[in-house]
Amino acid sequence: MLVLTTLLLGILILGAIHVHIRGRRGRILAKMPGPSGWPIIGVLPSVLVPIEKLWMVGRNMDKQYYPLYKFWLANHVIVAILNPDDAEVMLTSMQNIDKSSVYNFLHAWFGTGLLTSTGEKWQKRRKILTPAFHFNVLERYLTITVENSERAVKSLRGKGECVQDLVQFLTQHTLNIICEAAMGASLSRKEESQKKYRKAVHDMGSALVYRLVRPWLYSSWTFGCTAAGRMQTDALKILHRFTKNIIAERKEFHEKTDGRFLKNIVSKSSGADDDDEAVENEELHGYRKKRMAMLDLLIAAQRDGQQIDELGIREEVDTFMFEGHDTSAMGLCFALLLIAEHKDVQERIRQEVNEVLKNADGKLEMSELNKFNYLERVIKESLRLYPSVPFISRNITEDMQLKDYLIPRGTLVDVRIYLIHRDPKHWPDPLKFDPDRFLPERIQGRHPFSYIPFSAGPRNCIGQKFAMMELKVFVALIVKNFILEPIDFAHEVPILPDIVLRPARSVHVKFVPIAEK
Repeated sequence: MLVLTTLLLGILILGAIHVHIRGRRGRILAKMPGPSGWPIIGVLPSVLVPIEKLWMVGRNMDKQYYPLYKFWLANHVIVAILNPDDAEVMLTSMQNIDKSSVYNFLHAWFGTGLLTSTGEKWQKRRKILTPAFHFNVLERYLTITVENSERAVKSLRGKGECVQDLVQFLTQHTLNIICEAAMGASLSRKEESQKKYRKAVHDMGSALVYRLVRPWLYSSWTFGCTAAGRMQTDALKILHRFTKNIIAERKEFHEKTDGRFLKNIVSKSSGADDDDEAVENEELHGYRKKRMAMLDLLIAAQRDGQQIDELGIREEVDTFMFEGHDTSAMGLCFALLLIAEHKDVQERIRQEVNEVLKNADGKLEMSELNKFNYLERVIKESLRLYPSVPFISRNITEDMQLKDYLIPRGTLVDVRIYLIHRDPKHWPDPLKFDPDRFLPERIQGRHPFSYIPFSAGPRNCIGQKFAMMELKVFVALIVKNFILEPIDFAHEVPILPDIVLRPARSVHVKFVPIAEK
């Protein structure tokens, strides 16, 4: 009886809201193409499909209504942008920078950290965290990335010729890197907690998508009564326990060293030398003493005038732990699938890497990384076809004029990066994997917003240089040491709707060791 009453009340409320949004906003949006939908519920019947089919439902609508369309989902109206002209207007706006209500479902996990916050709080957090990605700090992260990639290579070599489940293999690798580089934490001897964390990330994504297409579950109380809600609750306990432990351990390190490594941390982050004579590789609680981590900036900010509190630190750690490992893992996953499939591309990468490293006596430092020109083009082309973050969603707080249509305030806007990257008007033969699209002479004159794997504008990805560095290092060392043979092909992999572009099933590549010289 309670469920029925709640459902009826929800329908009445949605009906009232539906009448309201058919006012000024409705009249403006009526000029825009898109599926008509049902009264009150909009396109809801179309999206209530098994989760593995939902991705194609969205893609079919995108193809039908390109280059832009609107659709109603209960009390929400969403405008989908599929072309770079309108994407540029949206992403360069300094007024409409609020993330959409879709991100509200992430607040239980991330709070209002850099990904989900807005206004003054977002500006303050961005300012605190920007030094963590300064060029000189990236050089320190490079050492960590190389060491972890070499460990991955050693682990694979120990297995001989083998087939790997890429998602499982890569998420473990990228989680190690983000923990050590950004958090100062080593995950050695923590395999079980890491495994639980990675599963909890997957469960959170599944719960989010399940809830997103069921408006009657937007209420936290209603959602909490479902199996998906209970799964999310369990996942959150694991996720927050994992990050709380990392923060506590790092703070313990600074307590036991009297906070001397936090002194003048901002000047260190911009490349100033540290006068402390401690040995860099000496460890305490699993931390390398002199390697500044992003987490240290947050701890220093808390001590220096209370610019951030304990909850704020956890918000940013939760945000970067996820964004710093899952997006990179998906980028690597599709890159390796494509490289395994295209033998000519793989051999060109191998030749380039071998030549560069031979001239550097085998050392992989930033100067060598910058010489991997062809490898960089391969990664960029992979991210064009399979951007790790396939869409960005914003809430329009002020009317916004696009090329052909006005979007009224109160509307949600999705920038569909996946479709923009495959727009034949800007990418001839868009489904073809062609790294030479990114040759300098072919980039000239291309629409700057036709390629936005790390978003763009004021809310672009703060860690994009770190991510590209990580992808280049790992692919370089893998291809140098192994011949990749295809088991699964990228274009045949079904996609799962999620926070990131995630394969809907296990995908595999065969690694054949190359004899060491």
